[in-house]
Amino acid sequence: MSVMDDIKQRLDIVQVVSEYAKLQKSGRNYKALCPFHSEKNPSFFVFPERQSWHCFGACGTGGDIFSFIMKKEGLDFGQAMRLLANKAGVTLTAAVSPKKQAESKEKESLFEINEAAAEYYHHLLLNTASGETAKDYVVRRGLSAQTIKDFQLGYSLEGWENLKKYLRDRGYEETELLAAGLLVEKDDSANYDRFRNRLIFPIRNIQGKVLGFGARALDDSLPKYLNSPQSLVFDKSSILYGIDRAKTAIRQKDVAIITEGYMDVITAHQHGWENVVASMGTAITDKQLSILKNLTRNLILALDADTAGEEAVSRSGEVVDKMLPVPPSFYGWVKYEDAYNAEVKILILPRDKDPDDVIKEDAAQWQKLITNAKPMIDFIFDAVIAKVDLSSAKSKSSAIEKLLPLLGEMKDPLRQAHYGERFARLLKIDERILADTLRKYKVTERKRRDNKRLESFKPVVPTLSSSSPLEQFCLALLLQHPELKAEIAGLSPDCFEYSENRELFQKWQQRDDLASLKENLDSTLHEYLDDLLAKTFLPVIKENETARCETLNDCLIRLQEKRLRNLEARKQELLAIEAESGGIEAQLAKLEEQGIEVSKQLREIFIKQNHRRQRLARRDMQ
Repeated sequence: MSVMDDIKQRLDIVQVVSEYAKLQKSGRNYKALCPFHSEKNPSFFVFPERQSWHCFGACGTGGDIFSFIMKKEGLDFGQAMRLLANKAGVTLTAAVSPKKQAESKEKESLFEINEAAAEYYHHLLLNTASGETAKDYVVRRGLSAQTIKDFQLGYSLEGWENLKKYLRDRGYEETELLAAGLLVEKDDSANYDRFRNRLIFPIRNIQGKVLGFGARALDDSLPKYLNSPQSLVFDKSSILYGIDRAKTAIRQKDVAIITEGYMDVITAHQHGWENVVASMGTAITDKQLSILKNLTRNLILALDADTAGEEAVSRSGEVVDKMLPVPPSFYGWVKYEDAYNAEVKILILPRDKDPDDVIKEDAAQWQKLITNAKPMIDFIFDAVIAKVDLSSAKSKSSAIEKLLPLLGEMKDPLRQAHYGERFARLLKIDERILADTLRKYKVTERKRRDNKRLESFKPVVPTLSSSSPLEQFCLALLLQHPELKAEIAGLSPDCFEYSENRELFQKWQQRDDLASLKENLDSTLHEYLDDLLAKTFLPVIKENETARCETLNDCLIRLQEKRLRNLEARKQELLAIEAESGGIEAQLAKLEEQGIEVSKQLREIFIKQNHRRQRLARRDMQ
């Protein structure tokens, strides 16, 4: 039995979900107001027999106990695994190497040290004469006493060893303080406090643990802003400032607004926009997106006018070049939108204004900017077109070269056609020429991807969990034959019912090689991955490319059929439960809105199966 199965057997999904939602008995199942969105009538159901849940309302999604905790707590799979394992009394040490165990212990130590430092800095700001300058500064910036406490703002003294002495007196070693980035080591092995005479911003992860600090100079010292250095727990590329306080509002409003500065976040929260976070001054990274996708699929990027204003865009392609995905990067914006059914928008700030300035001067204008935020694709199109010299064939060709990958990555043919037609019209070129160029690009790109191969793996006897054999078979086939990635463009992660399989599939989609996959996969799934890589197949599948493609196609059809049948079963179950009391119309209407016409889709699957059988029969006759 796998660790995942052990946890599922020990925990009752009804008990776990009831900690977050008020469940009511409804036949054999339970219902509640959805904990993920606001509603008046219950659309959230828990199915004890299947140990699963589903929202038939605005969310339109469901899963098992792992996916529920991931969505509700904003955790990745590994974090949810650890939380539930602790709740179930299941030890995960067997799945974690000694090195990982030591690393985990060190991380907890650094969190503890950082928390102690945050409390010290906060005390200095609130309760000492030395902290008055910093306190006066934040008050002048318009922050209330409650906001200062909520974000635990602090102050670091001017001296060289104040924090060092404070923490050493509490039993912490200098080596630990150096590891946390709180001290700076000189060439002669002496060390001193990193932050001196600065306003301190504790930076927390989504669980509220202090990862490190941002510090603003209160005099003419440079740099103006200073952050904690890279450490075992502090990595700017994976941090979103304010996420611990914003996660609930992001989930409720179903959109995250991403800014650049600490004060932008703090001021926004104080004025009621609690779904605002900051990217730590870096370009948005895949790690940050991974955090956000567990909370919402809708993002608004707030860019200052110097970066994204119309004049700057017209002068230079710098902004576009940074944003435009260069294949085969999975985390291009179009791929992100397609992969997660997301929408990314751009909010362009007035020149020389930060969100902090706009909100304090005119909150109504800030809301208007949010409302009028432009879809990312439209922004990029407009930015590229603004630089085109319509009288120059070379200029047009350059624009096509920039935007062709963008069009090529769009999976939705209607969306692709819409932007293709718009692009051709703006460039004043024949739409057929653009369509032909796009077709050639797709062929070339597919060949490039198909030519990638991974090293082969020697098959051994596997030990797999008791989750869906069909899901495991499909994953094993994809993992062992990476050239099949091009065949699964239409496969949604939602087709995988079990969280461990869904997590593995999503991570595999994002990586081009197994080494990178394992490196970015939570350690609790390493053994499971190894088992899938070791799964044996019939020789005809292993040796024949056509057989592999046919087998995969059959797997995909069966996975889609299984998902649709589950949805149909749940729909029928709800009809039976609510037949007498009513109230099911909204949920069923939502299914229609989402395009889940189950019977129709099942008929399409049967047609595909028949076509496949006929194709195989013709091939056998030849």
